Amino acid sequence: MATYLDFEQRLKLLQEDIESATMRNDSAAVNILQQDLESEIKRIYSNLNDYQKLQLARHPDRPYTLDYIEIIMNDYYEIFGDRHFRDDKAIVCYIGKIDNEKVMVIGEEKGRGTKNKITRNFGMPNPEGYRKALRVAKIAEKFNIPILMLVDTAGAYPGLGAEERGQSEAIAKNLQEFSTIKVPTISIVIGEGGSGGALAIGVADKLAMMEYSIFSVISPEGCAAILWNDPTKIEAATKAMKITPIELKQAKLIDDIIKEPLSGAHRDRLGAANAIKSYFIDSLEQIRNTPNFIAKRYEKLMQYGSFK
Repeated sequence: MATYLDFEQRLKLLQEDIESATMRNDSAAVNILQQDLESEIKRIYSNLNDYQKLQLARHPDRPYTLDYIEIIMNDYYEIFGDRHFRDDKAIVCYIGKIDNEKVMVIGEEKGRGTKNKITRNFGMPNPEGYRKALRVAKIAEKFNIPILMLVDTAGAYPGLGAEERGQSEAIAKNLQEFSTIKVPTISIVIGEGGSGGALAIGVADKLAMMEYSIFSVISPEGCAAILWNDPTKIEAATKAMKITPIELKQAKLIDDIIKEPLSGAHRDRLGAANAIKSYFIDSLEQIRNTPNFIAKRYEKLMQYGSFK
């Protein structure tokens, strides 16, 4: 059953009316209601505020990494473990093909359902997850396979065990290594891009965001708690932090914004997956046609935060 947010309740009512008319075989009513639904979708999604975009980025029906992998990849199989401690289920790594292009996909997976969410640690990786990602990236480098990274996490896991096993070092190591890896790299924020947990697989030749995703240095709840000692001021924090794709593109912190289907990725997984696939194929061609793309990547990274 689809989940509807507060500002989507009108869509829910229209969808229920369409289903009712369909059961009555009233095709005329279905056509009228369908037009009303499309108009309402356009009205709602053309007037979203930053907090509503945050809600969409966290929408429970939004596609996760494994959803996209199942749609856009073929002949794929999973790679496990960091060869040091254990396999971290919060980060998944697959080798396979997108169309006829060999690719290594690294992504953060939140999981669906209580049991799976716990298994995936709600998409918050431990250091062994980032070390697995780096190990897989090195395999890709060895065999000259491009890398696609799908970012979707509230942040790296802040537990005591994670800190004991070198969480900050693992993230820093990835930032260093991914900045110089010798194959094309493309990273896409598909939902939440939380702090260093996202950045650890966000250093790439191309960094893009889905239209209704967010990328932040801290969660809006955490920001509100620190600045105002009031976690309920999440809407004010979301607006102040400027974490939406349009604002980050203006700040030159991301390269591109991937347009989502009219009703959002949470209503049209196939359309969203095709948008990601098209972006990957086009970006890969651009990177390969760029002379000395590794130096260009490093130059781009060094320009972050610069201003006049």
